[in-house]
Amino acid sequence: MKKINLQNIDRTFWGLYIALIIVAIIALFSASSTLVYMHHSALGPIGQQMFFIVLGVIAAFGIQYIPSYWVRFGGYLLLAVSTLLVYSTMIPGNPLVVTINGAARWVRIAGITFQPSELAKLSLIIVIADQLARIRTEDDKRKYFFRTLIIAAVVMLPIMASNLSTAVLIGLIIFCLWILAHIPWKYTLSVVGIAIVVLCLGYAIVEFGFVRPGRQMHGPFKRATTWVSRIDRHFVDDGGSKYVLTDENIQEVYAAVAIARGGTTPFGVLPGNSKERDYLPLAFADYIFAIIVEESGIIGAAFLIFLYLAILFRACNVSSRYNDMPAMLMTMGLALMITCQALISMLVAVGLGPVTGQPLPLVSRGGTSVLITSIYFGIMMGVSREQLALRERVQETIEESEEEVPIVTLE
Repeated sequence: MKKINLQNIDRTFWGLYIALIIVAIIALFSASSTLVYMHHSALGPIGQQMFFIVLGVIAAFGIQYIPSYWVRFGGYLLLAVSTLLVYSTMIPGNPLVVTINGAARWVRIAGITFQPSELAKLSLIIVIADQLARIRTEDDKRKYFFRTLIIAAVVMLPIMASNLSTAVLIGLIIFCLWILAHIPWKYTLSVVGIAIVVLCLGYAIVEFGFVRPGRQMHGPFKRATTWVSRIDRHFVDDGGSKYVLTDENIQEVYAAVAIARGGTTPFGVLPGNSKERDYLPLAFADYIFAIIVEESGIIGAAFLIFLYLAILFRACNVSSRYNDMPAMLMTMGLALMITCQALISMLVAVGLGPVTGQPLPLVSRGGTSVLITSIYFGIMMGVSREQLALRERVQETIEESEEEVPIVTLE
């Protein structure tokens, strides 16, 4: 019982976590109208998500008491399992794989459907942080740079096949971890340059070899035509046809209408008064931020952005006072993943980026996403708890040593 010390928990992280949960519950009540119609129940869809939220809270509370070195050890085991699972999604006819909207991202085991890429994201950050923290000399920087590059490439290849945006997001976070670990710029920028060349070359091949001729791609990268079409639709000005409602742009169009309605007043149309939730496909998932803007206006949008940025600022504060390099890099990597994913999801929802399919962390509906994001919080709060406990022990040692010093008086 002595280890369960509520005085050492990070109240700031917990406050941000609970605030996001409250926002999620309010937003889901409004954005899940289509699910309510399908299930003929107002509480069924919300109740299912509430179940995952409760599980997430329990997981976060328990994980914060797990020592960070055990978390790092578990990260290697989880990375091995998740890598096998993401590669299994590339096997044709795999009975464990569930394909939704043409994307084979889900795996169903024992009746539970989840995205193994979410597990890979978590474990990859933990492993990369642990590897980079082992750098001691200049020669180590080169050694661990290439080691982490190989690990990341092996894990990201199958993820890229079904979800390019997730692979790019992971690459961005790893790049940030390289910077924090003081990897030389000549290494990091060379990787960025090669990645840009490969992506541009791949875009050109798909655009001129498949999209424009109207040909279909086959194989593990068959969704490449979908990615290129989304980029074309977002950046290419074709005389206003993007404003004509089609099956391809229905999400962007209704999201734009929702944001326009919310922008009429600083507080939007107020919660529960959304109209576009009934027309926007999957309003409770990737485009839930559009519904939030519609119902709470610029005030609600700014508050939500503040919450995600506050997570990153808190992680910076915790990391700057922590002497354990692996824990510091792990905390920053997890915070960057949450914040960057949130900002990307928001930019897509307001029409400033092509469709990516990235959910809003902890707010969008989805059991795997909620649980994994809660684990992120649990790990970060655990690092902060260790720091606070360490500071208390140091302070107690100092006070005890001062009490033992004999007082000498001169007569």
